[in-house]
Amino acid sequence: MSELILYTNTISRGNTVELFLKILNVPYQRIELAYGEPMHSPEYLAINPMAKVPALVDGEYIVTETSAICAYLADKFIEKGFAPALNSPERATYYRWFFFTAGPIEAAFTVKDLGVELNEEQQKSSGFGSFERAFHCLETGLASANPYICGKNLTAVDVYVGYFLIFLCKYALIEPTPLINQYIDSLALNNEIKQLLVSLGLR
Repeated sequence: MSELILYTNTISRGNTVELFLKILNVPYQRIELAYGEPMHSPEYLAINPMAKVPALVDGEYIVTETSAICAYLADKFIEKGFAPALNSPERATYYRWFFFTAGPIEAAFTVKDLGVELNEEQQKSSGFGSFERAFHCLETGLASANPYICGKNLTAVDVYVGYFLIFLCKYALIEPTPLINQYIDSLALNNEIKQLLVSLGLR
C-alpha cells in the first residue's frame, strides 16, 4: 500500500483531514506548507493548481478539497466503518449532507464572512439562497441525526460537518443552538473529537 502524504497548514481546512486520519488510525506523512510562495511553487502547483491546502497524495493519485479527501479516505479504509456500505440506502443521506455542507453551506459562510448580503433576486440564482436559509436546512439534517447523520455510527460526514460546526462555534461565527450543541455532544463520544473540543476550550 502506498504511503499517504498530506499537504496542509496548521491554520487551514486541512485540520479536518488530520482529525479524520487520527480517527482512522492510519499512518501518513504530513507536509506543512506556509501560505504564499511555498503553495505557489511549481512542485506544489503540479499537485494542486489552486495553490491551496489540503491535498492528499496516495501513490500516483491526488485528491484535493477537504470533503473529497474525507470521502476518499472513508472508502479507501471502508473496513473501518466510517462510510455506509456502497449499496446501502444510507449513502443517500451520507452524500446529501456531505455535498450540501461542502457546497451551499461553505459558500454561504464565505459570503457572510465577507459581509456580503444578497438581495432577493440574487438569492434566487445563488446555490445557497441566504446564510440563514442554508443553515436552517442543515439543522433539519441534524434534527434527523440518531445520534449521527447516518444513524447509530459515526461516519466521515460527521467528521466533516462536525468540524465545520466546531470551528464556527469556537470563533463565535454562529450562535450554537440546542440542536447543534446536542450534535456536538454526540461527536464528543469519540475520543479524538473530545480531545479536539478540550484543546479548543469547548469542553
